[in-house]
Amino acid sequence: MTNQSRVYGAVEAGGTKFVCAIGDESGSLLKEARFPTQDPASTLARMRLFLRNGCEEFGPLAGVGVGSFGPVQLDRRGAHYGCITRTPKPGWSGTEIIGGLERDFSCAVGFDTDVNAAALAEHRWGAAQDVHNLVYVTVGTGIGGGVLIDGKPIHGLMHPELGHLRPRRHPLDGGFPGICPFHGDCLEGVASGPAIQARSGASLRDLDASHVQWELEADYLGQLCAQLVLSLSPQRIVMGGGVMEQSRLLGPIRRRMDHWLGGYIDRKEVLSDDPGYIVTPGLGGRAGVLGALALAIDCAAEA
Repeated sequence: MTNQSRVYGAVEAGGTKFVCAIGDESGSLLKEARFPTQDPASTLARMRLFLRNGCEEFGPLAGVGVGSFGPVQLDRRGAHYGCITRTPKPGWSGTEIIGGLERDFSCAVGFDTDVNAAALAEHRWGAAQDVHNLVYVTVGTGIGGGVLIDGKPIHGLMHPELGHLRPRRHPLDGGFPGICPFHGDCLEGVASGPAIQARSGASLRDLDASHVQWELEADYLGQLCAQLVLSLSPQRIVMGGGVMEQSRLLGPIRRRMDHWLGGYIDRKEVLSDDPGYIVTPGLGGRAGVLGALALAIDCAAEA
């Protein structure tokens, strides 16, 4: 098999939907399927069926990459490597995501969080090709963050869980307890899509621009960005996910980030009049599955 003809399996295992694809080293997707995330057994069976059909259509896979919602176990030495751990997603705690894939498809398998994978894709093919240190934040069903340092995803004790940082509560939001089953009013509990729905009875896109929810969302996400600047010092923050499809959030988020930084960071890159520091994904909704493709390409190269 020549390098030009190598094909890879890619799986974005999201809490709401799975996106499966067959792609090549250029980042082109040759075949793609999307289906809702249901119970683990039926969802993972559909994933494997897609990959088997991909082998029949395009030939043996050189690698498979899986970017999964989490938390997940990324330590290959750990007994539960490749598993989802204690997740808010009902029925998925303890689920083994990648078990047997190497055996079934006779190839290397790359595994990471869905947001680390999306960060990798944006660095390789998207809105962060010119930087090496970045954070990819997704704001949708949950809130998560992937971090690249020197172009490599961060793996430590586990992986970043940015959505479970606790923000300072907005004065107009004191009566809302938050929806996170673990922490109540962490960022995911007050600023995710379901939190917006629980608080206001509607999604953000259906609320008038004067609704207080816009102010709350910009403030909470601005706090997150300020904390990222102070803790990780990224060269760029890429913000994706369903909530961030409302692009008019970007300006208010930048301004609230400046507010929470309090003038302490004297760098033009983080000032609100520089639109290049906090950006939307260059790859749009394809960042996750393309990140899984990047994981597949990299693990095959290292095998």
